[in-house]
Amino acid sequence: MKGQDISPVSRTKEEARRCYDRISRVYDYFAAPFERKYAQMTLERLSIQEGETVLEIGFGTGHCLERIAQSIGQSGRACGIDISPGMLEVTRRRLSKAGLMDRVTLHCGDAANLPYEDNTFDAAFISFTLELFDTPEIPRVLAEVKRVLKAGGRLGVVSMSRENGQSKLLRLYEWAHCKWPRYIDCRPIYLEQSLKNAGYEIKSKTKVRLLGLPGEIVIGMKA
Repeated sequence: MKGQDISPVSRTKEEARRCYDRISRVYDYFAAPFERKYAQMTLERLSIQEGETVLEIGFGTGHCLERIAQSIGQSGRACGIDISPGMLEVTRRRLSKAGLMDRVTLHCGDAANLPYEDNTFDAAFISFTLELFDTPEIPRVLAEVKRVLKAGGRLGVVSMSRENGQSKLLRLYEWAHCKWPRYIDCRPIYLEQSLKNAGYEIKSKTKVRLLGLPGEIVIGMKA
């Protein structure tokens, strides 16, 4: 059954927080070639408009949140939540330098318990973060996002994916994840099916290759 073969997440959230705090200042040097291109593709498909309210979960060093803040204009509002105080400080400096901090509210916390009111956001964005949650928590995160989205709100997610079938490289990566979970923290998930199970209407799906590994960009809508 789909979901039962997803590799587990063994490290705790406190361990994850400490890890991302330690690497927050150097994260861009090794993550950019793997992630940024596909995160930007997802934002393009999410079609954020001026004046919208937008949430990013797991904003990291803030590159995408900066682009979101530019897209919403002065009449819009963006919020970001990340588990790492170190990432928050890096992002705060980036947005302040770009003159965009007045459009953005940053929060340090857990996406499984979002600190926002129901029906707040026009769109939400998750880039290479959903697969960091253990399998039982993925539905909870997606339900929380759905709660804070307005009716008709969009969710754009990019992640490593198991939807593209089994390859030798994928199996090797999953083996490495299980052997060194503190260092290889992402693992492929069934992204489209997870959104469907959470009640999202799938608007588009794009298969991508992440340094040879399968990935997906999925845009869902809160019906």
